[in-house]
Amino acid sequence: MKKIGLLMGSDSDLPVMQKALDIFKEFGVPYEAVLASAHRTPAAVKEFAETAEERGIGCLIAGAGMAAHLAGVVASFTTLPVIGVPLEGGSMRGMDALLSTVQMPSGMPVATVAVNGAKNAALLAIQILAVGDAQLAGKYKAYRADMTAQVEAKNVNLQKQLNQA
Repeated sequence: MKKIGLLMGSDSDLPVMQKALDIFKEFGVPYEAVLASAHRTPAAVKEFAETAEERGIGCLIAGAGMAAHLAGVVASFTTLPVIGVPLEGGSMRGMDALLSTVQMPSGMPVATVAVNGAKNAALLAIQILAVGDAQLAGKYKAYRADMTAQVEAKNVNLQKQLNQA
């Protein structure tokens, strides 16, 4: 099974990015996670991204706030899929990070999820890897079926509550 590489620009990003790590654990997907800043440790970002494929990584997730250049810088050093997680922070509450992440130049795609959307980034990375991994695809389909069952059960409870009122 391919691994997922996760980068975050600051240790303050961990509470949000932990949601992605939790999904990796739930699915049994191996991963590497590092703290590396596009601006303060660019050599570390470059090394992580350039060598990711040879280390068995099949998809990368980069979470950063404010200027949020991390995902774009990562994408510039690899041909692997990159998913950007814009993180909330600063006076713009994540809108600056969202725009910085989503507005990549032509030829340098970065998939972008919602502000603080680390869980969806992890699920998207799992979907990407599942294209070539039938076992992982089965786990993802079961996850989706479980979500459906949970909503249906909640609806049954809601209908009971409404009928009792």
